[in-house]
This record gives sequence, structure tokens and C-alpha cells, in this order.
Amino acid sequence: MIELEGLTKRYGEKVAVNNLSFTVRPGIITGFLGPNGAGKSTTMRMVLGLDRPTSGDVRIDGKHYDQLKDPLTYIGALLEAKAWHGGRSAYNHLLCLAQSNGIPASRVREVLDTVGLTAVARKKTKGFSLGMGQRLGIAGALLGDPRMLMFDEPVNGLDPEGIHWIRNLMKTLAAQGRTVFVSSHLMSEMALTADHLVVIGQGRLLADTSMADFIAENSRSYVRIRTPQREQLLDALHGAGIRVARPEAEVLEVDGDTSQTVGELAARHQIVLHELSPQRASLEEAFMQLTAESVEYHAHDGQPPGAVPGQQPPGRPPQQPWGSDWKRG
Repeated sequence: MIELEGLTKRYGEKVAVNNLSFTVRPGIITGFLGPNGAGKSTTMRMVLGLDRPTSGDVRIDGKHYDQLKDPLTYIGALLEAKAWHGGRSAYNHLLCLAQSNGIPASRVREVLDTVGLTAVARKKTKGFSLGMGQRLGIAGALLGDPRMLMFDEPVNGLDPEGIHWIRNLMKTLAAQGRTVFVSSHLMSEMALTADHLVVIGQGRLLADTSMADFIAENSRSYVRIRTPQREQLLDALHGAGIRVARPEAEVLEVDGDTSQTVGELAARHQIVLHELSPQRASLEEAFMQLTAESVEYHAHDGQPPGAVPGQQPPGRPPQQPWGSDWKRG
């Protein structure tokens, strides 16, 4: 179990992590989300003792990281790809880690096989691709057969097979009762992987809840309805006290999970329905809704603030299509 209590980290005037408190529990996958600059990597570094907190505390099974004997047997971590000496082979890189933590050399071969790098075990790591580097980093995290795993962007650089593999690996580790803490910007992947979410913005805790509750609390659920008898359905819905979000629209929307109620109402009034589909927000939509005020770096579409999309800014000549000034031979 990983416990954070009032964790704060300042860099001069910049507050990277601000009074952060939460617990990462065993037996489930806890996703760690936040916009760029939210403080996720800094928090993970403080868990491992790589950065010292300005105030607050973080403990691993009740101890600080520097109090752990043979720490790789307690917690394994992947924070950065290619964090090794490029002149060493994959095997020798892992062997050095094993020897420093009292782990038998036989375990090196086991984890190389687990991550699919046996065929390149004796090759120098400086020639590894990003995906191969991710696999080697995951092997290092697994080396001590730890009870806790911490991954920062573990699918970065992996192909579809590799993404499927790491997803199932994390689920297997959690099912074994281990603590799994994973940070990622890929919302679609996090939605398939995590059971619980911790969300931060500008260093502060925004949410600490289950995946299902997070989506329900930070998004809109509604029923989408299409019918050739639109006016009759509107009258029936109004008579039943069911509010339509945009009654003037061609496709009707009713807030809430009321598809069964609407279907039964339409049947009683002999109204034909061409579509009756519950719509629920994705994790990405819920995340964007919650963190809208916490985004530090905003991208723009090239238009000046307040400009109308598609309208040419004043004083600038219209752009010509590529090749419009070329003569055709």
C-alpha cells in the first residue's frame, strides 16, 4: 500500500504538488490522471525518494523508500524509458539491478521472457527502439517480484500487441493482490485498465473515486431518440413529466437513464421509434469536464483570440492553395 499525506513540493515560487493526500490500495489498478504539468511525475518521484517533499509524507507499507531493505522486492517502477547505460546489454542491465538487491540471476531470464526480450537479451540497449526500451523498463520493475508496481506511461511506444499485453499484465498483477499504480494520458486505454482513479490538477487532488463513479459524477447521461412521430412523442413525454433537453431538435434528447421508461411510453401511445439509445460519456469527456479549469498549457487553432473560425484575420491577404502560382506545362 502507498500512502500520501499532505504531500507538497515547491520549486521556488512554483508549487508542483499541493497538499496531496490519497492511498493506493492493493488488489486493484489505480489510475493516476491529470493534465500536463499537474504534478504526476513529481508525485511519483517523491514516492521513490528521487525528490524530497517540501512538506508532508509518503510511505510504502508504512516506511519511507530509503528505509526499505532491497527496495526492488517491495516496489518496482517504470518512470522513464531508456534509463540505463546504452553500452550494456539488456541482460547485463538487469543483472546489475538484481545483484544490488540480492535477487538471483535466474530471475533476470524470467523477466526477459515475460516481456518478450529473450531474443535480444545480449544486444546493447543503445540500439533499442522506444517500444523495446519500455519492455526493458517493465522487466526492471518486475525484477524483484514486488508487491507494488508503479508505471508512468507504460504503453508509450508499444504496438497494439504490446498494449494488449501490458494491460493484461497489470490486471493479472492486481488480481494477485498487488498494488498497481499507473499514470497515462491515453484515456481510452485507462478506461479499459483502471478500477479506481486519482485525478489531480495544478498539484491539487480533484478526485479519488471508482472509475464508474468518476464518469457518472463528471458527465451527462441521456437517451437519444429518433421517431417519424416527433410531435406525438413530445406530447406524450410532456404529459408524463419527462423533460426534453432540446425539443426543437430533430433528434430528441432526454436526460438520465430513462430508455426503458421512454420505450414503454412510446409503446402505450403506439409511437414508432427509429432509435432509442442510452448515451453515456467516455472517460475522456468526464476528465475534460473536471480538469477544464486546471489545464496549464492551452493549444489554439492558429486563430487569434476571439476570431471566428474560417474568417480571414484583418490585414492579412487570403492564402492561396499550394501550387496556385505554378504554371502548368
